[in-house]
Amino acid sequence: MRKSRFPDGWDEGRVAELIAHYEGQSDEEAVAEDEAAISGSTRSVMEIPSEFVPAVRDLIANRSGAA
Repeated sequence: MRKSRFPDGWDEGRVAELIAHYEGQSDEEAVAEDEAAISGSTRSVMEIPSEFVPAVRDLIANRSGAA
């Protein structure tokens, strides 16, 4: 078995705290946290058919000049 690798600044303790936070949340607390994270955001999330993903990526790349 290989040893777990964590990003810089993370360890087993920090992961355990994060898991405990989310497992201990009520549904209402989870929704409130999600809503707070997106309020005032300049980004959106949407569901699109997988077949459109390449076209959407191209549109975004062309719009941002990052083609």
